[in-house]
Amino acid sequence: MMGQVQVQLQSDEGNFTLLEPEQNSSGIYDRPLSCFGCGIGWFSFLLGFVFPPLWYFATVLYFGNYYHKDPRERPGLAASAIAVSKEMAFIFTF
Repeated sequence: MMGQVQVQLQSDEGNFTLLEPEQNSSGIYDRPLSCFGCGIGWFSFLLGFVFPPLWYFATVLYFGNYYHKDPRERPGLAASAIAVSKEMAFIFTF
C-alpha cells in the first residue's frame, strides 16, 4: 500500500499521544552483502577464473536455493552456474 502512512496512537485516560515509528527496523536490503560487499555469488564467480572449484561451490548454493536468504545473491550465483555449464560443455566437446 504505497502512499499511506500508518499512525500509532497511545491512549491514557482519554489523552492521545502520537508514537514515532521505529527507526532501527532493519530490512533485508539494509545490511551489506558478504565478501567485500559484492556477495558470495559474484565473489565466487570472479575468483572462479583463478580457482574454478569456487564455481562449483556457487552452483551448489544456487541449486540449493541459497538466494532465498538474500535475493541479491541470485545473479552472481546464476553466473557461476552458467560458467560451470560452459566449462562442462567445453570439456566434453574435446
